[in-house]
Amino acid sequence: MEQALRNMLLFMAKNRTANNLAKKYGLRFGAHRFVAGMSIPDAMSFTKSLNKDGLAVTLDHLGESVFTKEEAAESTNYCLRTLDTIKDEGVNSRLSVKLTQLGLDIDKEFCLDNVRQIAAKAHSYNNFVRIDMEDYDHNEVTLDIFNKVHAEFPESIGLVIQSYLYKSEADVKTLGQHGVSLRMVKGAYKEPASVAFPEKKDVDDNLVKLMQNHLLSGCFTAMATHDEAIIETMKQFIAQHSIPKEQYEFQMLYGIRTQLQLQLVQQGYPVRVYVPFGNDWYAYFMRRLAERPANVGFVLRSMVNS
Repeated sequence: MEQALRNMLLFMAKNRTANNLAKKYGLRFGAHRFVAGMSIPDAMSFTKSLNKDGLAVTLDHLGESVFTKEEAAESTNYCLRTLDTIKDEGVNSRLSVKLTQLGLDIDKEFCLDNVRQIAAKAHSYNNFVRIDMEDYDHNEVTLDIFNKVHAEFPESIGLVIQSYLYKSEADVKTLGQHGVSLRMVKGAYKEPASVAFPEKKDVDDNLVKLMQNHLLSGCFTAMATHDEAIIETMKQFIAQHSIPKEQYEFQMLYGIRTQLQLQLVQQGYPVRVYVPFGNDWYAYFMRRLAERPANVGFVLRSMVNS
């Protein structure tokens, strides 16, 4: 039953009509739990609050439904303005972007140019941009674009790797040889068993293995998980191998396991919160529900009480 609900939510995440309605009516039906407002000022307000609690931030301007060069250029400019505002406000925040948001499905070279602009801006501010990994169909082209930009701005750009893909172990090894900063996640897209582990335990085990391997390579490793068992395993591994704090951080999503985030900070661990914002929130929200279908109950209560 739960898997069927998860599959339905992931299917709904790709519905263009529903996405357009979501843009029109704003953060309804519980989305405000996971999305920190619609605008850059909203994002700054949440970032400052999290910073006060000792949490670093990565801002994620939501946007996947990009179908024209004009829309991609607008998204690129929005990312550039976000970096400007981070600098002007002096907050502790980085930036995350999706390549489809920057025109990947329209024109690869056009997208590459947009990523270069963002990486150059981040470099000029001594900041950092993380390229998110999307579904499997975009995996190799994302790696290709990332590698080209990383060669130009190695200290200013990093990548996300998904542990549910069989190919990720080889990718992590190759990227580690080039000193790439990686954010390790389980993966939130529906993929066939031909390319991804179908069983949760295998995904979890692979996540731990990938994080440990990357830490041992000496590269920066962002451990993105809300799973307390995995977190405890990694805390023990870090202690056993005397991994310095400068080489890792735990990462969690805004609105999920807030108390655990604060607990880790109080224990002295570096923690970063991914803070999504913007009006193109629908697909992101549906994937968060799919990750934990129990949250659907929260949404239904929000609908009744709205």
